[in-house]
Amino acid sequence: MQKRILGQGLEVSAIGLGCMGMSQAYGPNPGSRDDMIAVLRGAVDLGVTLFDTAEVYGPYVNEELVGEALAPVRDQVVIATKFGFRIGGEGLDSRPEHIREVVDASLRRLGTDVIDLLYQHRVDPDVPIEDVAGTVSALIADGKVRHFGLSEASAATIRRAHAVQPVTAVQSEYSLWTRDPEAEVLPVLGELGIGFVPFSPLGRGFLTGAIDTTTAFASDDMRNGLPRFTEENRAANAALIAHVTALAAAKDATPGQIALAWLLAQQPWIVPIPGTRRISRIEENLAAAELVLTSAELGELDALADGVQGERYSAAQFAQVDRG
Repeated sequence: MQKRILGQGLEVSAIGLGCMGMSQAYGPNPGSRDDMIAVLRGAVDLGVTLFDTAEVYGPYVNEELVGEALAPVRDQVVIATKFGFRIGGEGLDSRPEHIREVVDASLRRLGTDVIDLLYQHRVDPDVPIEDVAGTVSALIADGKVRHFGLSEASAATIRRAHAVQPVTAVQSEYSLWTRDPEAEVLPVLGELGIGFVPFSPLGRGFLTGAIDTTTAFASDDMRNGLPRFTEENRAANAALIAHVTALAAAKDATPGQIALAWLLAQQPWIVPIPGTRRISRIEENLAAAELVLTSAELGELDALADGVQGERYSAAQFAQVDRG
């Protein structure tokens, strides 16, 4: 498996694994806990070294799952988790005392003595980012955390945080159909030497070609509440996936591999974290690191991606996204 370097010299596999879907968000999990442990350990065997979880996934149970699965190979992997939500309540909470409480609880659930990469899950407008970065800096000094990350943060917030505690990675949604970070965030990351970790790099499944206007989601699938997944917007975005599918066929690849190869081609410090519950899908995703797209192919994909229809989040979800 190819490796890439995020900020502060943190080396990880070129493609990581997002673990959220093993516990929530995309409808009932067809596998058991033992099945998911087998998938996580199988990912390690295939060369994955970056595993992404959060206290809010489940909540709590995803950290427990990841911790148990990776315990036998703890020294071979990078575990990323997140703080920032008020579990059991409403809204965000990045008060320094809360961050410390969350870290201690996450360490227990993960069954480890250090968190490799700790993200602020969403920027809290009520807590200065300097206070957040300073708290994480103290946790790093205490040996409880190794690296600091931000999620869905604006360029201005990234600069302010980085001035207090160097930021290793920023995590935000980025894919062929969600290109928001390109205008301001990616240039700042390149300037400051910070890595970028795109979540939902396969467009929450749309870019795999498995979703069309007839697809029905389970009642507890989060995509039911996302504007981009209305039947109208799925129809409007069909041209993009048709092109991706045709290009995949021409290159003896899958649509998902094309989407991941496009992301990897954007910058050498980009490490996507597609989520899955199947080892066969992990094998497919990892093969994308070997797929080369020509400049002409990348340009054609760029042109189609510029016309994607529908917002990626609802208004309520966007309210928790830092826009600077």
